[in-house]
Amino acid sequence: MAQPVKSPRTPPVEPQESAGSRRAAAQRLSMRRKLAAAAMELFATKGYEATTVDEIAAAAGVARRTFFRHFRSKEEAIFPDHDDTLVRAEAVLEAAPAHEHPLDTVCRGIKEVMRMYAASPSVSVERYQLTREVPTLREREIASVARYERLFTRYLLGHFDERAHRDGDDDPLLAEVAASAVVTAHNHVLRRWLRSGGQGDVEAQLDHAFAIVRDTFGTGIGAGRPASSEREPAVSVSTAGEVLVTVARTDAPLREVMRTIEQALKDK
Repeated sequence: MAQPVKSPRTPPVEPQESAGSRRAAAQRLSMRRKLAAAAMELFATKGYEATTVDEIAAAAGVARRTFFRHFRSKEEAIFPDHDDTLVRAEAVLEAAPAHEHPLDTVCRGIKEVMRMYAASPSVSVERYQLTREVPTLREREIASVARYERLFTRYLLGHFDERAHRDGDDDPLLAEVAASAVVTAHNHVLRRWLRSGGQGDVEAQLDHAFAIVRDTFGTGIGAGRPASSEREPAVSVSTAGEVLVTVARTDAPLREVMRTIEQALKDK
């Protein structure tokens, strides 16, 4: 018996849910930006200390409870995009190709942060000027930067051989320093761009800064590990009659594996 054919007009459940989630996320971000714009305008005209949450909500045309569904405090309101940008940066790390150097992946991840600022140069410049004047806002910005740094440090550490984390191994140190260097390079370029009024190709400037970071740290990772002669061999071979058994570490270079096998065959 022929099976009934479903109408092509009926969309699968999963895409519907995905589309609904995207719409909800877009609406959430739109409201956060609306509240942020109202907050920044009031901070600029009335001053940060004199502005209340009720005034921000009223200026945005929403109730006080709506404000607190999106932000925990008024200082948090001028950073509406950081949460979503952190999610995008994390998605870059998770989708990284296996052949890519982890430091290159981190550099691509933090570009999401720069794009957030570059999407609205005038707003970013105004926010930068405001954070220079209000210590509380500056502290909030520092806390946001720390979240990115922790994300990138965890990623770099996760790509090192955990078995090699012992005395004399500098990879954990290099991971933290490299992550800090990536964030510092980003912040240096961003501040310079903001001080110029948001002029110039900020992504090209960032690429130049990242090239310096990669040249400095990209080849140093692993330099502090003991020499292969001082640790467990990467490849070992045993023979039993006509059978050759090879055991190799997953991080052993292929040429070393082949050289060991060739030598074992010659010695038979």
